[in-house]
Amino acid sequence: MKRVILLGLLALGAVMVLLPFLWMVSVSLKPQEEIFTASARLVPRAPTLANYWQALTQTSIPRYLLNGVIVTGGILVLQVLVSVPCAYALAHRDFRGRGLLFAAILAALLAPFHVTAIPIFLGLARLGWLNSYAALILPFTATAFGLFLLRQAFGRIPGELIDAARVDGLSEMAIAWRIAFPLAMPTVIAFAIFSVTAHWNDLFWPMIATTDPQLATPPRGILFFRDAESGDNPGPLMAGAVLITAPLVLAFLLSQRRFTQGLANTGLKG
Repeated sequence: MKRVILLGLLALGAVMVLLPFLWMVSVSLKPQEEIFTASARLVPRAPTLANYWQALTQTSIPRYLLNGVIVTGGILVLQVLVSVPCAYALAHRDFRGRGLLFAAILAALLAPFHVTAIPIFLGLARLGWLNSYAALILPFTATAFGLFLLRQAFGRIPGELIDAARVDGLSEMAIAWRIAFPLAMPTVIAFAIFSVTAHWNDLFWPMIATTDPQLATPPRGILFFRDAESGDNPGPLMAGAVLITAPLVLAFLLSQRRFTQGLANTGLKG
């Protein structure tokens, strides 16, 4: 009975979390006359894909999705290129100030990006990089969270394996990329999911760094779409929201097992 009650509470919590998403999908499949009714129905009486067609063909939603792929992909690639060798050095290289540096990384985890947004904005303005992909990508190249995750994962690799690679003549950079990186792949995938989700859904920085609709990321694009295109018809707006949310859900479902394994390898899973 205790297990049944626990599962029932978990199911109720899942329904409460999923209900807004189910309602979003439901509205996206309804014609306009069915949306504005006195009664609320979760299942559409006459499902239609017209809202999706309008969102894809009569708005800039495809452009916003492409911008999201470019920005999140660019951020993830640069973060991995910077974090892997740095995390490897913190885990397997002995140098002066290593403990202090790791403590600084832990302290950086406590500082939200909003604290540094103004100086970053001023620096990009002086360089003339505002309203560009560089303004959306470069501020997130160094990531304390990624360094922490990968350092924890690399720290679980036996030192004897690293020493054997050195004896075989591999350079430290080669060890980091050819040995440590593949062994920590579940953690890399977990970090990739965190990174892509955070920056795909980010609205704060794109609203500050860009004003050009052609550079709008998906959340910023939804605001342009709402103001300029949807008007009194929320159907296409909800269809656009579904199109923006679906890639994240699909990516998580495809990599869920590796995601859980990656968190376990870092010691964050209780």
